[in-house]
Amino acid sequence: MNSGHLVRMPTVHTCPLVISSWNKGLSTCVMIGQKGEKIVTVSQTSILVIEDEPSIAEVVSLYLRRAGFEVQVLADGSAAIAIMERQMPDLLILDIMLPGLDGLEITRWLRDRNDVPIIMLTARRAESDRIAGLEMGADDYVVKPFSPQELVSRVRAVLRRTHSGGPARADAPLVFGELQIDPTTRLVHRGEREIILTAKEFDMLWLLACHPRQVFSREQLLDRVWGYSDYIDSSSVTVHVRRLREKIETDPAHPAHLVTVWGVGYKFEP
Repeated sequence: MNSGHLVRMPTVHTCPLVISSWNKGLSTCVMIGQKGEKIVTVSQTSILVIEDEPSIAEVVSLYLRRAGFEVQVLADGSAAIAIMERQMPDLLILDIMLPGLDGLEITRWLRDRNDVPIIMLTARRAESDRIAGLEMGADDYVVKPFSPQELVSRVRAVLRRTHSGGPARADAPLVFGELQIDPTTRLVHRGEREIILTAKEFDMLWLLACHPRQVFSREQLLDRVWGYSDYIDSSSVTVHVRRLREKIETDPAHPAHLVTVWGVGYKFEP
């Protein structure tokens, strides 16, 4: 789905550095050739919109294309899975109520295979629906009716956080007993067991672990991990903390690392 423009093409050895410009809907990859030369590729960021209401799909795709993104629109969940089995987008905008497979089923299928960012787009306003989507692994949740410009801003914020590797960090892994967090590979292990985290889960864990015993409010975590705090419910933080505890703690009911500071927020105990 990506279309790219190649600046130079000697033999490629690796691609260790990615510099992104999400405000223009572009991603830039700087690769190092065998002789040490730099090869620069520039490609449009691809977004797959799965929405069965034609008027909403048209408006969303129009604003995203104006922002410089490459957009593909589908109205059927099964067709979307067939597309993603061949080529993953850079970001998915997903309606919950769809013919065939619904948005939650697609999210469950996708999270078993990939951590591509997901923004859910839905008419469901209940907190339980938002929590269900976030529990499945969605990165953001937008309720209809919505501002198309706000949606574009959310897309940029999610891409900045997920593709920039989250909060600024050094390359050295952090080790807390059996728990190992590697920012270079974005892998987490407890002993020999690899723990699979979504992009937002890793970013939140890394931020907290880099500042042991520092208390972060929910609003601070929304701002530092999601990139904004005005448009998303603080329950998103609660859901992600709960999921992290289930994955990294020996006893999630009595967490040793991700500790609640009542009335304030959360902190990481080394």
